[in-house]
Amino acid sequence: MDAFLQQTFERLLDQTDLSFKRYLYDDFQLSRLTGIVGPRGVGKTTLMLQYIKENLVKDQQVFYFSADSIYFSQSTLVEFVNDQYHLEGYRFFFIDEIHKYANWNQELKNLYDAFPDIKIVYSGSSMLELVKGSYDLSRRTKLYHLSGMSFREYLNFSEKSNIEAIKFSELLTHPKNFNKLGMIRTVMGHFKKYLAIGYYPFIFEEPYTYYERVMRIIEKIIFEDIPSYFDLKTQNLHLFQRILSYLSTIPPGEVNTNNIAKNMNVAHQTMFNYLNILESVGLIQIIYPFEGGNQYLRKPQKIFLHNTTLLYTLQQLVGGMLNQGTLRELYFIQAMRDANQKVYYSKQADYRTKHTIFEIGGKNKTSKQIHDLRLPAFVLKDDILMASNQMIPLFFFGFIY
Repeated sequence: MDAFLQQTFERLLDQTDLSFKRYLYDDFQLSRLTGIVGPRGVGKTTLMLQYIKENLVKDQQVFYFSADSIYFSQSTLVEFVNDQYHLEGYRFFFIDEIHKYANWNQELKNLYDAFPDIKIVYSGSSMLELVKGSYDLSRRTKLYHLSGMSFREYLNFSEKSNIEAIKFSELLTHPKNFNKLGMIRTVMGHFKKYLAIGYYPFIFEEPYTYYERVMRIIEKIIFEDIPSYFDLKTQNLHLFQRILSYLSTIPPGEVNTNNIAKNMNVAHQTMFNYLNILESVGLIQIIYPFEGGNQYLRKPQKIFLHNTTLLYTLQQLVGGMLNQGTLRELYFIQAMRDANQKVYYSKQADYRTKHTIFEIGGKNKTSKQIHDLRLPAFVLKDDILMASNQMIPLFFFGFIY
C-alpha cells in the first residue's frame, strides 16, 4: 500500500471532530455500494470520516482514500482494492472525490460484481449523477444527497440547541403551530448571519477565512471539475466566472439567457449550455415556469446563484448593494430545493409548487397578490416572527430539513 495514502487517512481520522454532525448522518447506512453526492464544501468528506471513526475504526478493516491522489495515475481502483483485500484484509473502502477518476462507474461496477463481501462508499459532486449513464449503477447503489446547511442546522450548532425539523405539509396546514420558532432568542439576528455565512459548514472551522474558502470552491469547480467532464477550451472557463459575477449583480427577474449571452458576447445556445453546466455543478439555480409541459421544452424564467452564501461571497468581490428581493427569493428557493420540494415560477405570484402558491416580500407585503386564487396561497414575509393563516415568516422555511 502507498504509505502516503495510509498516513493521510490516519491524519484525517485523528483530526475528525464528532461533536457536530450533518442532518444526513443519523439516516446514513452502508449497503454494498453507497454513494454520497452534493455540492463541493457541504461536508461529504467529514461525514465519511465521522462514520468511520464512530462505527468502524476498531474493526481495522476499513480504508479511506481520495480518488484524485496521484497514486491513481499509476494504478487503477480495481487493482488497488484487489491488493488491499488480499494483502491487508480490508473489507470497507471509502473513496472520496470519485468524480476525479476517469473510469469510476465501470470500475465500481466491476468491484461490486467481483467482491460480494466488501462495502464501498464513494462521494462526488452533484454532477456525478449526470454522467453515470454509461454503466448502470442505479440497481446497485444506495444514493444519498447531502445539501448545504439549513437555517435549523446552523442555529443548532451556533446555539448548541437541538431543534427538530418540521414537516413542510404541516407548516402549510397549521402555520401558527410553529410560532414558537419566533420566540427563539435573537432568531432574526441568527437568520441574517445564516444568509451571509451559513450554507457551508466550515464556517465553524475557520470563520476568518470563510469567504476566501468559498471562492476557492468556486475556482475548483470551474477550473478542475468542469474540465473533467466537459470538452471546453481553457480560455472559455473564465466565462463561467464572469457569468457568476453578472448574476450576483442583476435581479433574477431581469435575467434570461438572451441578455446574459449578449452581455458576454456569446452565442445564445452556447450560453444555455454553460448555464446548464453551472447548475449541474451546484453554482446556480434555474427556475422554470410551472405552465408549459416538459421542463426541457420550457425557457428558464429566473436564474439565481445556487445559495445565499455564494451571493454574499460574490458581492464582496464585485461590490455594490445586495438586492434584498433577490436574497429573500434565493433563500426560499434553496430551502425548498434542499428539502426536495420542487419550485416553479408562477404567473400569478412569485413561485409555486404543484399545489400551493407563494408570494415573497418584506414585513409590509400585503396579501393582495394572492387574493381570490383557486389554489392555497401564502405570503412569506421577511422580518416578522409570527405566522397567521396566510402569512408565514420567511425564516420558518429554514426548518423543513
